Amino acid sequence: MTDPETLADRVQEGDLRIHELEDHADHDTAAAARRLLVERESGTDLEAIGDYAFDAERAEPNIENMIGAAQVPMGVVGPVPVDGGAADGDHYLPLATTEGALLASVNRGLGVIRSAGGADARVTKNGMTRAPVFRVAGVAEAAETVDWVSQNLEALAEAAESTTSHGELLDVEPYVVGDSVYLRFAYDTKDAMGMNMATIATGEACELVEAETPASLVALSGNMCSDKKPAAINAVEGRGRSVTADAVIPGELVEDRLHTTADAIAEANTRKNLVGSAKAGSLGFNAHAANVVGAAFLATGQDEAQVVEAANTITTMDAREREDGTTDLYASVSLASLEVGTVGGGTKLPTQAEALDVLGLRGGGDPPGSNADALAEIIAVGALAGELSLLGALASNHLASAHEDLGR
Repeated sequence: MTDPETLADRVQEGDLRIHELEDHADHDTAAAARRLLVERESGTDLEAIGDYAFDAERAEPNIENMIGAAQVPMGVVGPVPVDGGAADGDHYLPLATTEGALLASVNRGLGVIRSAGGADARVTKNGMTRAPVFRVAGVAEAAETVDWVSQNLEALAEAAESTTSHGELLDVEPYVVGDSVYLRFAYDTKDAMGMNMATIATGEACELVEAETPASLVALSGNMCSDKKPAAINAVEGRGRSVTADAVIPGELVEDRLHTTADAIAEANTRKNLVGSAKAGSLGFNAHAANVVGAAFLATGQDEAQVVEAANTITTMDAREREDGTTDLYASVSLASLEVGTVGGGTKLPTQAEALDVLGLRGGGDPPGSNADALAEIIAVGALAGELSLLGALASNHLASAHEDLGR
């Protein structure tokens, strides 16, 4: 093993470039050499960053120029009571965050849901998308291209699926803007989040489109996908998993545990999450779904940048009067584009793999896709709990005091 100090000296003296370190050392030594170089250049002690618990080689597919690891506190909420299409029973949900009071709030909501008999959850749509943009001479060639695509979906599927043993082309939706043609490919990527799978498969299909139509590929992604950007198309058409969770909370439970009423929570949701969000021009109509989605993504190795669209959620809260005159609370969240996987990407990293083990969802499911579906349903119920707890705090005017009590 090469001494990291020696490698760092060679880098600093210009004898060795940082990206060449892997040719001269094992991954951990190379990371240590980079870290020493950064310490010398910045005058900073990187002891904590360098104190990681896995072999750097395991992170090679996930990072370049590694110097260590960012350690985010991880907690657990639950059990999450789910009656889902794929998830069933109680599950502990690991969440990684730096926001104090978040897990306490989600746990409060889960306690209410559990006392009410649990929540239902279902994945209602599944399709990872990639949308290339093509150039044509004008609308006549655009129409010719769209017509060919609509008549040759099987040929496009054969080309796309030749690149993967798991992905399945579900649909190709065309959009025309002048002399630009966008083809939004949607895939069932089973238990993988599937962005790379969809990109590679679409690239193969694009070669067929270029060979058989007047269209010329400009970019493999034309932003109609739409990946890692807020977009109405994902809110309407979905991307990844579209998942909904709901529960009915008895009125007496709302009063006893949330210290408010079903009517008050329903009004707070309407005025805040629906009307307020509409006035603000928001794409998401929720209180803080991104909190749970983001924390679950960090804990389980999802692509953290996709929280932008994965947290696109509509929260509904309705007061329902029973025959005896008491009022219950119907609560739901609908996440339009939750992009999750249990294989590939960051899910293979040690701490993230352990978090998936806590859920019992590491690796591929039987049938394929069932583990990712279950993860989506559990996250949705976690988001529902977070919405319920925060809206309860707002409706009872306890939000500020709760943060004060927890010392945040």
